Amino acid sequence: MDTTTEGIANVAVHSYNSVKEKIIERYLFVCALISIFVTISIVLVLLSETVSFFRDVSIIEFLTGTRWAPTYTPSHFGVLPLINGTLLIAIGSSIIALPVGLTSAIYLSEYANERTRGIVKPVIELLAGIPTVVYGCFAVLFVTPIIRKLIPETEIFNAASACIVVGIMILPMVSSLSEDAIRSVPHTLREGAYALGATKYEVTTRVVLPSALSGILASFILAISRAIGETMAVTLAAGATPNITLNIFESIQTMTAYIVQVSLGDTPAGSIAYKSIFAIGMVLFLMTFGMNLVSQWIRSRYREVYE
Repeated sequence: MDTTTEGIANVAVHSYNSVKEKIIERYLFVCALISIFVTISIVLVLLSETVSFFRDVSIIEFLTGTRWAPTYTPSHFGVLPLINGTLLIAIGSSIIALPVGLTSAIYLSEYANERTRGIVKPVIELLAGIPTVVYGCFAVLFVTPIIRKLIPETEIFNAASACIVVGIMILPMVSSLSEDAIRSVPHTLREGAYALGATKYEVTTRVVLPSALSGILASFILAISRAIGETMAVTLAAGATPNITLNIFESIQTMTAYIVQVSLGDTPAGSIAYKSIFAIGMVLFLMTFGMNLVSQWIRSRYREVYE
């Protein structure tokens, strides 16, 4: 009798666990469907409005034009000045963030003791929690005055200030992801190199970094994508002057800054200027999507598998 009761109880528990697992599986499936639905919806909205924009504007003019003035008469829709400004910010901030982030990751992973790492790493990651509008105000009120004092011909709104604050902003991403990639390298590789007589510097540069290369490069690309999509900091610091220039001390305008400018509410819905923000958004989407694909390819191409 006791055996029968125990068997019935086990069957009941097994049935309950089976039903619970099915509910969890269905819930996770619905969440995945929602994510896919939202992504497809965003792409379709961008695509439909972009197609509507190109019914009125030549795609050749859009891609090759060197003047962007959609609200003027006559209007001009050459996107190259906005792309120039966006790439200028991305490259300038990368020059700051990538080497500093990588070297800080190397220090935290290979040289710092646990106490130092426990203090320095949270401080670096704290930078990621600061709102971007605060970075913009910091650029306008602190960074720009210093630059103008050193280089008087610098304009009030300039790309240099934006590059500095965006570089600071994406630094935690580079540092954190690179450190994770470096720390994932097995200690046996380090110990083998030490056994052959290598110094700590040689182990770091010739064994650890090559082994973590895929993760490091992926962190670089993701950080650059973050810089390309940055909005408020560059809107406040870099200004709203779309022009093609390599002078970081001049005012520029990025694609995200233009979207903010038009989205303030002064532009009538359905107008050509209103539709232009979706065309810009599609260009921005394709750029960041392409960089994410490159990041995934690098991770799969150069990934080291350890057992």
